[in-house]
Amino acid sequence: MAHEHKEPSCTCSGHHHIHQHETSEKRPEIKIIGAAFCFAAGFFITHTQVLAHHFPAFDTSVSLGTMTAAVCYLAAYLIAGHTVILHAVRNCFHGAFFDEEFLMTVASLGAIAIGEYPEAAALMLLYHIGERLEDSAVAASHSSIQSLLAIRPDRASVKRAGTIITVNPDDVAVGEIIVVKPGERISNDGIITTGTTFIDTSALTGESVPRAVIPGTQVMAGSINTQNVIEITVTHRAEDSTAAKIIRLTEAAAQKKAHMERFITRFSRRYTPAVCAAAVLVAVIPPLLTGGEWKLWLYRALTFLVISCPCAFVISVPLTFFSGIGVASRAGILIKSGRSLETLSRAVTAVFDKTGTITNGTFTITAIHPADDTLIPADALLAIATHAERFSSHPISASLKAAHSGSCCALAQVTDAEEIAGKGIRVTLDGKTVVAGTLAFMAENRVSGYLPCAEDDFGTIIHIAIDGTYAGHIVISDIIKAGTAETMHALKQLGVKELIMLTGDERAPAVAVAQKIGIDTVRAELLPADKVAAVETALATLGAADSTTRGTLLFAGDGINDAPVLSRADVGIAMGALGSDAAIEAADVVVMTDELPKIAEAIRIAQATMRIARQNVVCAFTVKLVIMILGALGITSMWMAVFGDTGIALLAVLNAMRLQFRKGRRRFPANRNTAQAL
Repeated sequence: MAHEHKEPSCTCSGHHHIHQHETSEKRPEIKIIGAAFCFAAGFFITHTQVLAHHFPAFDTSVSLGTMTAAVCYLAAYLIAGHTVILHAVRNCFHGAFFDEEFLMTVASLGAIAIGEYPEAAALMLLYHIGERLEDSAVAASHSSIQSLLAIRPDRASVKRAGTIITVNPDDVAVGEIIVVKPGERISNDGIITTGTTFIDTSALTGESVPRAVIPGTQVMAGSINTQNVIEITVTHRAEDSTAAKIIRLTEAAAQKKAHMERFITRFSRRYTPAVCAAAVLVAVIPPLLTGGEWKLWLYRALTFLVISCPCAFVISVPLTFFSGIGVASRAGILIKSGRSLETLSRAVTAVFDKTGTITNGTFTITAIHPADDTLIPADALLAIATHAERFSSHPISASLKAAHSGSCCALAQVTDAEEIAGKGIRVTLDGKTVVAGTLAFMAENRVSGYLPCAEDDFGTIIHIAIDGTYAGHIVISDIIKAGTAETMHALKQLGVKELIMLTGDERAPAVAVAQKIGIDTVRAELLPADKVAAVETALATLGAADSTTRGTLLFAGDGINDAPVLSRADVGIAMGALGSDAAIEAADVVVMTDELPKIAEAIRIAQATMRIARQNVVCAFTVKLVIMILGALGITSMWMAVFGDTGIALLAVLNAMRLQFRKGRRRFPANRNTAQAL
């Protein structure tokens, strides 16, 4: 399966591919050396002429030396700049005026026309050196994305007809058995059938500690087997594997531009023609109005033209977003677009689903309270509840089944099961109507004789009624995930002003969980449809409907049944949901694991990306504006313009690369405005 990878492009400079010069010039270093040698020869001869002017002993042939120096400079100019000139002419025939190559060609030819051969040669030579340095820096900054290709194995050992053969992973069918030796990458998603080992999932999830796996454990393609030989029954074809999804998501992210990227692109289309027009005015107006020297003002206009190219921010801004997405993917956080990253950086409201997101979704029975233990003792109440929940897929049902597995379960006659999402279940058990669920569900079924809950009964309360009479309730508690309270505190430090928890649980246990972890607002006893309405309400409090002009709202859910809410939020974050196609489709961000701290990590990366992008734009524009003004006033020369254009572009690229050297950490900056710079 081929994956065509497109790089950030620069509309002003013809950077249609990051290695454009490498593909069009087989030995660019030799060309640079040749041009530099010719330039040095011209420079030496020129300064020999200066000595000859002051010291007659050096005066062999001034005119011949001057001509030789000019030839050397022109040779350096053509060696370094012939491809630039050809590209500029070709682009003009295709209607692509005002790109960087056009600007460099016009400026250098203008310098030759007024006899400034050294400046023309230096312009092309330094421009070419700068391009090579920029290309090298940009290529190096793509290492995080390119390294993803390494997680896709190129071979698989599959059992067929009693023998093990090596095939392409794309040729392995679902249901076949693959054999993975120590040190090899798993080629396809599947379930271990034979062997126990430890697998390294760091390339997928960012988790550095190898995970122990046994028969029955589901494993992901791209993981590395670190210890023993294992056999895996394939559950997904290679093109549908975890590794393939990660690669596709990350590659697609680079193509979806953020608002800031689109603004820079639109700005450059207007900015470059404007500065070209300004350069013409600088060359023409002063001589006409003041009678100034045409050559002097043409030189100043050419200097103005050299520095005008917006390449520094047109390249560096997309590169910065690309780097941010790559760093996040390395940490096990898949951000699906530059726009998602930009929106995430402005999050001021964070909404969380409770079960499976804030809590593990692993329920344990903590209390059983029969209404009358002389009629229905605690073990009988648990058995009835288990029978009622027998056909439910809710995690609570699993905890009941785990707590009660008596022989009576096989003998119980359960019919007419009806499950109402978010409320409970109603069944006919051995001829009696049993209702199990929320207190509101009891009221809907006209159940009488409630037993009040104890003050320390914090958790999910399952009320049970038999033939309309209240029989008691069972308390089931979920475990709060490790690091949840620290994550909420970190989000506050990162600029999130309100933390909201949504749950279908009753209010009392939900509030107890919220107080433990630092949640500001609790919306309890919600049906699935109510969660969308709750997010709509929270969005309304943020003001303008356009998320580009206000703080934003993120929603984090486990991705199983939260797709509608993930889609409605400004930024939907699916937790540990890479295996859920619905979650991947609906979410803007996919956290590979269930680790809540990675939400704070994602916001940190997003804010750092936006901070660096703004730095590049402001610095590049400021430096260029200053040099343009100084050039128009004659205070600076074309040499300074060349160094300014190439230098600021290279600095902007290097600044964007800082994200690549960023290491994950658990310490958080004090607030958005004083966040530690990366």
